[in-house]
Amino acid sequence: MSHPVAPTNLNKLKNFQFNKVINEDPLTHSLTLLGTFPSPDDVQDRVTAIVRVEKTALDAETAKHLFAADGLVRRVALEESTDIYTWLFGWLGEERERDIKINVVCPATEVHVRKYTRQNIVMVRETPDLYGSIVKPYITAFPKSRTQWVENILLGLSEQDKILFSSSDFVILPDMKWDRRTTSSLYLVALVQDRGIRSLRDLRKQHIPLLKAIKSKGERVVEEKWALGKGAVRMYIHYQPSYYHFHVHIVNANQVGMIGMAVGQAHLLDDVISLLEIESENGPAIFERMVLTYGLGDQHGLFEAMQAASA
Repeated sequence: MSHPVAPTNLNKLKNFQFNKVINEDPLTHSLTLLGTFPSPDDVQDRVTAIVRVEKTALDAETAKHLFAADGLVRRVALEESTDIYTWLFGWLGEERERDIKINVVCPATEVHVRKYTRQNIVMVRETPDLYGSIVKPYITAFPKSRTQWVENILLGLSEQDKILFSSSDFVILPDMKWDRRTTSSLYLVALVQDRGIRSLRDLRKQHIPLLKAIKSKGERVVEEKWALGKGAVRMYIHYQPSYYHFHVHIVNANQVGMIGMAVGQAHLLDDVISLLEIESENGPAIFERMVLTYGLGDQHGLFEAMQAASA
């Protein structure tokens, strides 16, 4: 169910009109570009697009080819296209491993542009009162279109060939950031079926069985498919998350330097379960009462309100 303007092959991708670089990350060897694609209805109209180009993880088996001559992208293969998101792999030459991963968001809104633009991070303290007056209304007003790609997966409309585990409570599949090949950079995500859980703040003692099931099934999947034993993956929850449909990240424990694993964003699944286990049977839930400190980018939709409240 690709969007009509989604660039699902190299010819369409070549129609991208570059505007500017909005982010570059030497750690992930990536560039994020802002530009446009022609409208499918009228080629004179241009549709805003974000294109993130990332070098795929290097495989030791290809080491002897690292310094071979290369060039511009000669070939691409469509990985997936669902709603406004498209992922492709590209080759800089023939008869070689794929060189780059290309992520496209098109049509891209101003919110997308802000999200993908390099940001100055400020640490903020979110009290229960600030959550109730600022953050919760922001989450409630979050457009459903921003999580349509999640709905497509949960409703069985897209990416079904990638599902590694599925139950009535959650599914586990590779994250869009992983190349699905390099075990050292393994990155999976568990998406829950319960639409009532938007973020960490919504977790209650009653959700412990769900979280333990995600932990157990996640460990089983990586052991059966990639022979990764107990303790080989790091499972965590983001707050603030990039989208407000509850999900758990499942990442190779040997990955280092990933921004999403930083203190002030990632909360280990085991720690979250432990906190819920000591939660009182009566009274407000622990995540209703906690003050949560996290990093917030100056392009985030919450930034100005949270900064003003902290002044």
